Amino acid sequence: MKEASWKECIEYNSAKKVSPNLERADSLREIAEERISIIEEINQRNCNFVFEDYYTSLLELLQALIIQRGYKILNHVCLAYFLRDILKEDRLYNIFDDLRYKRNSLTYYGNKMDFETAKATIKNCKNLMKELDHYLNSTTKTA
Repeated sequence: MKEASWKECIEYNSAKKVSPNLERADSLREIAEERISIIEEINQRNCNFVFEDYYTSLLELLQALIIQRGYKILNHVCLAYFLRDILKEDRLYNIFDDLRYKRNSLTYYGNKMDFETAKATIKNCKNLMKELDHYLNSTTKTA
């Protein structure tokens, strides 16, 4: 069943309440930072692969935030609904959903992005990662 909201993610067990795990959240955050730190350049030949690395790091940060807030989420759609319905961030939801769509197009359908689109998409990843970092640093640790 395809979820259409956070409520349905919970109802269909695609998202579950768990005990917050700050150590795991910190570890995921560290892994995300390390993944990005090894990227040396973005060019026409590697731009799609660099985007995949940024998207993976974005997922790691999002998972860090989610586990910090006491949830376990089993799919990318429900990650988006967490942004929209729990954090009340429609703008972040829209950005993430666009990134998710582009990643799926690349990964599952072989639709490569042109260099300029890839650069813009990577920039969106970077910006979203900064905003998630803000949430990770916030003093409110529960949703």
